[in-house]
Amino acid sequence: MPLLDWLQLSLTSGIGPILISRIIDAAGGAAAACQADVALLVSVEGIGTARACKIRQSLRQARAEAEKELERAAAMGLGLICPDDPLYPLLLRSIPDPPAVIYMRGTLEPRDLQAMAIVGSRRCSHYGREQAERFGALLAGVGMTVVSGGARGVDSAAHRGALSHSQGRTVAVLGCGLDVIYPPENGPLFDQISGRGAVLTEYALGTPPTPENFPRRNRIVSGMSRGVLVVEADVRSGALITARQALDDHNRPVFAVPGRVDNAMSAGPHQLIRDGAVLAAGLDDILQGLGPMPTEAMEPLSPVQESPSSDRSTRPIEPPPLFSSAAEQPIGNLTGSQEQILQAMGRETAGVDRLIEATGIPAHVVLQELTFLTLKGMVKRIDGQTFVRAKRRA
Repeated sequence: MPLLDWLQLSLTSGIGPILISRIIDAAGGAAAACQADVALLVSVEGIGTARACKIRQSLRQARAEAEKELERAAAMGLGLICPDDPLYPLLLRSIPDPPAVIYMRGTLEPRDLQAMAIVGSRRCSHYGREQAERFGALLAGVGMTVVSGGARGVDSAAHRGALSHSQGRTVAVLGCGLDVIYPPENGPLFDQISGRGAVLTEYALGTPPTPENFPRRNRIVSGMSRGVLVVEADVRSGALITARQALDDHNRPVFAVPGRVDNAMSAGPHQLIRDGAVLAAGLDDILQGLGPMPTEAMEPLSPVQESPSSDRSTRPIEPPPLFSSAAEQPIGNLTGSQEQILQAMGRETAGVDRLIEATGIPAHVVLQELTFLTLKGMVKRIDGQTFVRAKRRA
């Protein structure tokens, strides 16, 4: 059982995601890695003889722990996925240190590939909370999933903003076990998120929210997102760590919302803007700055993954085709509404109002489909509400 093997490795003391990947590469697979002897472990970069003996002993003990962990998770209605699972987030799979196991409450859907992270300070101002909620709602309105850390302040506001849209989805990545509600006042919010997205963690059940967990948590927030938006943060904030990881380790664009010059919480975003982050005053700044889909996402997506606790019978939403340019995108591989919009657009510039009138498609659907068509390179945004079909390469 691949999941049990990955969980055994995840629960083994003395190794983290990077060493787990190296051991699996050396052994030839997760199942073989679970049987690794001291000689094989010593051959892995970063593991000496003394450490190999300790890892081998811990690896043996972790098998029984993994079996019990699976039973506990099932009893709580939680789902678990590993990198061998086709439902594992594609963008997260490509980072240098992807989590060996993800615990999940709720669902992941193909459309969650179009995700944007919103991060910032727990001690944000009213303005910061307002902007986080605003951008969460705007991104949800064009079909993007909002990813954040489930913390107080900016994170919670971003999640609520996404949930304020009738079709909005959001994902919370926690720095503790899923059976530990932190912050405690966010229990009702996590219930809402699990019904319209997912609450995720890489930490085993019962893991407390210790400070060292959150920088590791932040790499997942960045890793499963197409970009990172920083709303408010001081210069020592973990939000800046997330932004640096996104830019330096994950090759993701970073956006920052400007703030008041006399507010210490504006120092982080302003520093990012000085360092080259995209100034985000509105939705257009983000959509234009995202660029094409990362190349690691150019592979088929799987059906909807639901945790055992879910009793919803929602149909999987057709994922946006994952081609980086119009030349690579087969014209026939479009949804019906996308074809209608392209036909109504013709070869001239077209405003959103005209497209709504010509197609009879609801406004929020037109905006969502225009976003997907823009990200696929099939249309270009001329200004805020005007689009034109992109020229196809020969």
